[in-house]
Amino acid sequence: MKPEVKNILNNSVKSGWVLEPLAKEIIKSYGLAASIFVWAKTMEEVLQGAKKVGYPLVAKIVSEKIIHKSDVGGVVVGVRDNNQMLEVFEKFSKLDGFDGVLLDEMLSGSEVIFGSKNDAQFGVVVMIGIGGTAVEVYKDVALRMAPVTKEIAVAALHSLKGIKLLQGYRGKEVVNLEKLAQAVVKFSDMAYDLKDEVESMDLNPVMCNKDKATVADARIILKTK
Repeated sequence: MKPEVKNILNNSVKSGWVLEPLAKEIIKSYGLAASIFVWAKTMEEVLQGAKKVGYPLVAKIVSEKIIHKSDVGGVVVGVRDNNQMLEVFEKFSKLDGFDGVLLDEMLSGSEVIFGSKNDAQFGVVVMIGIGGTAVEVYKDVALRMAPVTKEIAVAALHSLKGIKLLQGYRGKEVVNLEKLAQAVVKFSDMAYDLKDEVESMDLNPVMCNKDKATVADARIILKTK
């Protein structure tokens, strides 16, 4: 485990989970692509960060006390300009435990979900599925034991009922399954490497297109000690 990752995990023990901007730093350290983002804590930083990320963007509350951001109105998609950005900042600043705003680029492509669970009996289980509402409604997922090889990752992707959605179904952009499989392997390696510290991880969505697979949202839950 890299020292910077260990440091983030150690500093997150009190809350029991890793704040999203720090979770994205962890996944980047394992070679996964993450959306362009800025963690801004003041109005000035927000405006500077928005300029770097570019409008339209996604704004998310950062708070140790809010793990399910959407439940409290802590996610705003399609922020279009500085005026709206400042309105969002004012709204978020009133939420419990406010520790800034995560400014995230808006990504296009097909949604996939990666997940992992550290099972006491079986070890680290990795889950790959079609993202968005499909994973909730159809439960279209594949489960594999970590560490996952590229061959296993490819087979898991092709086992999904929704694989056609990634292959250009009805005019949708064809997903680069090679890059997606590589991302699955990197995620699996990360889950296995962090198994002593991390209880579960969710990358949802991972936005996939013809060029790459990019993590748009990340959640890391730590083991209770």
